[in-house]
Formats: sequence, C-alpha cells, structure tokens
Amino acid sequence: MHDIVRPGLTGSRLDRADHLREDPDALAALRSDLKARLLMMDGLDPVLDDDALLQWGSLAEAPADAELAMLGLLDGKPRFVALTDAPSGFTRSRFIMQALDTMPPAEASTFAAARSLIDWHNRHRFCANCGSPTEIFRAGWARRCPTCNAQHFPRTDPVVIMLAEYEGRVLVGRQPQFPPRFYSALAGFVEVGESIEEAVARELKEEAGVTVSNVRYIASQPWPFPSSLMIACIGEADDDRITLDEKELEAAMWCTRAEVKAALSGEAGAPFQAPNHFAIANTLLRRWVDAG
Repeated sequence: MHDIVRPGLTGSRLDRADHLREDPDALAALRSDLKARLLMMDGLDPVLDDDALLQWGSLAEAPADAELAMLGLLDGKPRFVALTDAPSGFTRSRFIMQALDTMPPAEASTFAAARSLIDWHNRHRFCANCGSPTEIFRAGWARRCPTCNAQHFPRTDPVVIMLAEYEGRVLVGRQPQFPPRFYSALAGFVEVGESIEEAVARELKEEAGVTVSNVRYIASQPWPFPSSLMIACIGEADDDRITLDEKELEAAMWCTRAEVKAALSGEAGAPFQAPNHFAIANTLLRRWVDAG
C-alpha cells in the first residue's frame, strides 16, 4: 500500500478563529497581546528564513498606514498580516515558484491564505453594489459598504483540473506558454449554473474533443494566484480520439502508467516533464499511478 499523496499548499496548522472575528473586545486583546505576531511579506511574496519557513515579526513592524487582518491562532499566538498595497495577484514572481518548491506544505498553506486575502482587499476597495468605498470588518475577513450596508466576503474561484482515462492511459496536454516538454492535466473554471462533473466533461470536450462520463473526485487544493480552488477529478473517456482547440492547447497525448511514472520520477527517457510536486496536477497524476 502507498501512503496517500497529499496536495501541496494544504495542511496549515492555523486556527482561523472565526468566532473571534466579530468580537471587538477579543480582537483588541489579541492585538495588544505581546505574543501577537505579524507575517512578514514582500508585496505578495513571503519572507522566508534559511529553512524556507515563514518569518514572523512583531505588530510594531507593520507599515503605519496599513490595516491588519487576523489570520488566526498558531502555536497559541495571535497571527496577523498587514493589508498593504501590492501588485495584482494574477501575476506571480519567479521567487515564489522557486520558494514553493522548498517550503513545507503547511507553511505554504498559511502563506496561500494570507496572499489571497491581501490581494482580495486590494481588488475590492469599492462596493460592487453602489460603487462607494468599502471598509474592512470581521477582523479583515470581509468588507462592508457604509453607504448601502452591503457586505462583501473573500471569494474562491472553483477550477476543475482533470485527467481523462481510457484503457489504462490518461490524457495530458500543454499550452503554448509552457516550458519545453512540459505537460499537465487539463483545467478550466467552473461556470455559473454548472456542477463540478459537468465542468470536467465540458472542459475536456472543448479543449481536446474528448467525451467523458463517470467523473470521480480525487482531491482539492487552494491556488493563491490569485484565489482559486483547484478540484482534481478523473473521468472515463468514451474513446481516445483527440480534437484540439488550438486556442487553448498546443498538443495533447495519451500516456500509460509507466510513462507517467517515468515523468514523475524525472527519468531522462520520460515522454514529458511533469508538473511541480506542489501543484495538484502532480498529486492527481501520482494518485492515478498509485491506483494502478
């Protein structure tokens, strides 16, 4: 038996302490606690120590004009992050992709929550209902409009990421911007009025011309670029014919378990380069290999 392959960016030990978010006395006590710690950030990137662990400072190190959001409690200490101006969360630095390769998953998970929260505040300073400036409340886990009283909460965009399976092989594809030889599972946003299973079937049909049924859920992962929930699934294909949407994919191919295993192991003769270990596409491929 194999140990279960757990998705990257999951497993944070943070207690989000939702019951404290609307308790002003409790929040004031947490902010004045000498044990309170501030997550050190460089824009939307984390500041790490030599062991690739998150760096925490005192609340006094927060920028004077920055509001604070309470991330929760960790090791009995209140944890905060400063809601500073930062570049768009749709972009990601070279540093963060290298850092995620070495950060422990639990540390990366805590960072993912902080990054998405900072970015959401930066992109939701005005009310979607009436256009007025909004203000933070619920310890930084919501914004409120003082004009129309609308409340706005951080959102997660659901994304399906999936393998089509046919006679012991799975479908992987590559987009034109991918590095040479890099292939991954296909993916796409869940649309309104659509189930996860329907989104999996639609995306595979649209991008590769592959019809699937019997879609099964495998795992999920937060992806803070800027704020997605990756939902990994496998569907059974009717056949192995491929009709590419060349606006979406440059190439796609069916691979056996042996070929996928070789790619995951980084073997020189593997037919493709696999996704990074912290990406759920890697988890999905490993789960499929182990299931065989």
